[in-house]
Amino acid sequence: MTAVTPDLQPGTTGGPGRPVPAVPVEVHFDDLDALGMLHNARYPVLVERAWTALWNARGLAFDGDWNAAGDFCNAVRELTVSYEAPVLRPGTYAVHLWIERLGNTGLTYGFRFCSADGATTYARGTRVLVRLDPGTLRPTPWSERFRASARDLLPRD
Repeated sequence: MTAVTPDLQPGTTGGPGRPVPAVPVEVHFDDLDALGMLHNARYPVLVERAWTALWNARGLAFDGDWNAAGDFCNAVRELTVSYEAPVLRPGTYAVHLWIERLGNTGLTYGFRFCSADGATTYARGTRVLVRLDPGTLRPTPWSERFRASARDLLPRD
């Protein structure tokens, strides 16, 4: 489901010298807007699907029970997307994923939405998540299991 790409150019991912996962995503005809371009609101949805596939491949999954969701009980605090080129047709694309910062209760991840071969960047951005306690909806620390699974997505020291 996920592949690891070779090191990409500095600035195209979370940093040079670090391979990043590339998760395939499908753009469908109904994802396109009236101008025939991938609708701007679909990029975050496709990135979310890529993250879900990555975590599922690592044995971390959400089964629908918020009280048992653990690290999947989180909320978006901030989302930034820079659109660099339009996606003009349905097909298979890729999303490169990395974590820029993993704090006690929050994390910032980066993404690059690109062609399946990685040659063309269509969008890039970041998203800040905060892990929540399902009972209080207050910030709570990430689990050690999650931290261990995320270490290789962090920048190298």
